[in-house]
Amino acid sequence: MPSSLYDLTATSIDGTSQPLAQYAGKVALVVNTASECGFTPQYDGLEKLWQELKDRGVVVLGFPSNEFGGQEPGGEAQIQEFCRARFGVSFPLFAKVHTKGKEQSPIYAFLTSGFGEPRWNFHKFLVGKDGAVRAAFPSKVAPTAPELRTAIDAALAG
Repeated sequence: MPSSLYDLTATSIDGTSQPLAQYAGKVALVVNTASECGFTPQYDGLEKLWQELKDRGVVVLGFPSNEFGGQEPGGEAQIQEFCRARFGVSFPLFAKVHTKGKEQSPIYAFLTSGFGEPRWNFHKFLVGKDGAVRAAFPSKVAPTAPELRTAIDAALAG
């Protein structure tokens, strides 16, 4: 098991291999997303959070998943178009992943090792500048929730 999220590589939504090392030294909010979920409007809040905090060293990383209610049935191009057209998403999006079970991606194997698997779409993992998971937030915690913002501020501070 890697000691840092930033030791891993993921496939971007456009199919290119992306070393997560490019985000080392930043605070990352990693979210499993879906286009047809009741929580899908959180894309708006995630984009606002990204726009507000990216210059302070925060990155939002979206990992689409079709595991919960089959709510992400489209392919990567369709997902990308939906996110950009509907919510103006400009934060990094990645190819669809499995967040749990036998086919769990290495990213989610790392994220969930101490914090448990997501129970639904838009589960959030907060990763510190060192690449260690600092906290996890269930779907119902909105990107604008005070407890999430407090945790992000604490991660930025140290």
